[in-house]
Amino acid sequence: MEIEILEKKENPLLNRVEVYFAVHHPKTPTPKRNDVKDALANVLNTRKDLVVIDSMEPTFGKPTTFGYAKIYSSVEVARSIEPEHIQRRNNIYVEKKKEEGE
Repeated sequence: MEIEILEKKENPLLNRVEVYFAVHHPKTPTPKRNDVKDALANVLNTRKDLVVIDSMEPTFGKPTTFGYAKIYSSVEVARSIEPEHIQRRNNIYVEKKKEEGE
């Protein structure tokens, strides 16, 4: 599996870096989200828990998957910005405690 960074853009308002990437995986199936997170963290010299993969789309008939990821400055920032379903996909979701009386 080989990661190619297609575009990298700083977004200072949301404290993140936005990355468009391509994963080349000849003779293997589409890689798992967790494996791509590991590879992106290595390529971008960051921690795995700061990488949030938004989408991955395999190309029909070709061993290439295109995707969009965001690298946040902290996990707390990611949790405050990302919707719940994206947090669950990326294993950063924390159950909110229910207050008494609800």
